[in-house]
Amino acid sequence: MADLPDFLTLRHNRDRVGRYDLPFRRIATALVTLFCLAGLLNVFGQRPQSSTAAVSTASIKVYAPRRVRLGLYFEARFTIDAHRDLKKATLVLDSGWAEGITINTIEPSPIGEASRDGKLVLELGHIPAGKTYLLFVQMQVNPTNIGRRSQDVALYDGDTFLTSIDRSITIFP
Repeated sequence: MADLPDFLTLRHNRDRVGRYDLPFRRIATALVTLFCLAGLLNVFGQRPQSSTAAVSTASIKVYAPRRVRLGLYFEARFTIDAHRDLKKATLVLDSGWAEGITINTIEPSPIGEASRDGKLVLELGHIPAGKTYLLFVQMQVNPTNIGRRSQDVALYDGDTFLTSIDRSITIFP
């Protein structure tokens, strides 16, 4: 049998006498396990939630996640139900919909796009009474975008404000 190197001792290295790293390893393992469990329970996001607002003229519903992780793709669905004719339906999205988030596609494409005080303006056109308009937006969170952003949505008919939804998104590393 070969001799032990000078810097190794059976008492310290095999029997671990005088070493206190075992509790720290167990705590670290427990923390990693809890972190994984929190991810499985959707603490860090991506499950979409609905937000709605309605007035006598129209109602709007946003179906999108409120918590996402860096680098992941997600989709937002905007449903507009017109109770009366909307001659020039327009969605105004807070800057949080695009700040640190890449918008990959918007389907169907809006008639026009603009900016109003730093907010995205999507002109949807005419929505007849009793009809539903669906708008899908696919996005990806940029890898350097951590924190909380406002993602309010407002519905207009031309320049006439109809209703809005107050919401926010939290982005985890």
